[in-house]
Amino acid sequence: MVKVHAIPTGYFKLDGGAMFGVVPKSLWSRMNPPDDQNLCTWSMRCLLIETPTRRILVDTGLGDKQSERFFSYYHPHGVDSLIGSLKALGYSEQDITDVFLTHLHFDHAGGAVRKLPDDALVPTFPKAIYWSNEKHYDWAVNPNPREKASFLKENFVPLQQAGVLAFLPSSNPTLPWVDGLTIHFVYGHTEAMMLLRIPIGKRHLLYCADLIPSAGHLGASYVMSYDVRPLVTMQEKERILASVLAAGDILFFEHDPVYDCATVKQDERGRIIIDQHLTLDAALSLAQ
Repeated sequence: MVKVHAIPTGYFKLDGGAMFGVVPKSLWSRMNPPDDQNLCTWSMRCLLIETPTRRILVDTGLGDKQSERFFSYYHPHGVDSLIGSLKALGYSEQDITDVFLTHLHFDHAGGAVRKLPDDALVPTFPKAIYWSNEKHYDWAVNPNPREKASFLKENFVPLQQAGVLAFLPSSNPTLPWVDGLTIHFVYGHTEAMMLLRIPIGKRHLLYCADLIPSAGHLGASYVMSYDVRPLVTMQEKERILASVLAAGDILFFEHDPVYDCATVKQDERGRIIIDQHLTLDAALSLAQ
């Protein structure tokens, strides 16, 4: 049996225009009102998956090892933290067996590595295997100018140096993994980002990562300016949302500031839209 727990790691701020791309502010501001600097608040919501053999942490949030100058750009706030949320469930860093990194942007992989008092960088979870894929890792180590600021090598190179980083094969668009979990590889946001489909009772939960970062990003044109291939993102969303609708899957949002999850439906015009906004607990009850 698989159990899942939301792991809130706090909030940060990003420019609303960057998060919604070509969508006019008059539309996106209704969903996530910006402050006077045009910054919107976003969650960094990770996931803990308990299977009969593993405790898998999906993504690690921003972490706390960057400089004050760095954090001043992103305004991290809130009472939650990665380690604090795990401890609230009764777990320590020693209890995590696997860390699944959807991709290596700083707000997803920042907590994977911690800094010791002597400034040494070590894996935050000392007994865990960290999972990425070779295509994406090579992309992150040799970043293009557009993504260079998002790939901070101190967040992932120490994992390889410590011998705890493992690569999943990415030659196929989907990959069956452990205990009924399935990986979907997508290429619009960044090279070979990994989504995770998780069995929960009679349904599945899809960890959307940055393909659909929030409930406000379901629409075809609601694509982040951060995406390296926005037209590919649109195609991937269409394909994956069609499969979500057909299978009755539940979406899990990493960055939505309010909603953990949602179900979808098709409207009278054939568009896939939100049916219900849900907490994770409500989603789990729905899946029973």
